[in-house]
Amino acid sequence: MIDVRNISYHYHGGQEVLKNINFTLERGQFLAILGNNGVGKSTLLKCLNRILKAESGAFLLDGENILKMSNHEIAQRIAFVSQNVANTQMTVHDVVMLGRRPYMKWGFTEEDHKIVHDAMHRLNLEPLRGRFLNQLSGGERQKVMLARALAQQPKLLLLDEPTSSLDIHNQYQVLKIVRDICHNDGLTAIVVIHDLNLALRFCDRFLLLRRGEVYAQGDYSVLSPETLKNVYQVDGKILDVEGRKMVFVEE
Repeated sequence: MIDVRNISYHYHGGQEVLKNINFTLERGQFLAILGNNGVGKSTLLKCLNRILKAESGAFLLDGENILKMSNHEIAQRIAFVSQNVANTQMTVHDVVMLGRRPYMKWGFTEEDHKIVHDAMHRLNLEPLRGRFLNQLSGGERQKVMLARALAQQPKLLLLDEPTSSLDIHNQYQVLKIVRDICHNDGLTAIVVIHDLNLALRFCDRFLLLRRGEVYAQGDYSVLSPETLKNVYQVDGKILDVEGRKMVFVEE
């Protein structure tokens, strides 16, 4: 259970970016954070992971206030996948193994290796385990970073625009993997994403930000014509196309 209460943040010398953000999320759900550029979507993720320090509020994960924890304790509960993947000369196996660092004492154990191999197997990365990260395509690198996050065995997975630089095949593959892990394993995930149709295809819940505040939250029904107009300044509606929900925007 995730309970975010009154999270606020502003950058040094700038205006307030987030204003009293509140939302809840049940275990196993996949939430999309939506809104125009500059409304604080990525900032909110970084506040939840304490990459940025929120000025006020609390973030409870299964009753524990994450904002009061050490970075080491947070890393045992939350994994973060950025849109930018380092182009480094490390092997796929070694990169995924970094996900076990929050649990490491004197070295990696057999259990650590098993968890890493399971994560790579889940994303079909075993054929690439000896390849260097800088030899891989963008989609392959993003899957490696997702495997590293899964190797952390987190309760919550945070993804900051993970599909922004991927082709359509890899966009669908990465988000389907996350959705299936949420529904089958009980992992909870939050993704910042711009593509409304991808969000509708793979996510269960939706949080829309406008001017640094929560405008609406809930299931797909919150993406009403009024919401699309007020948040995105477009005339649109949700259509049912061959059993799937899609956003139709009028010219």
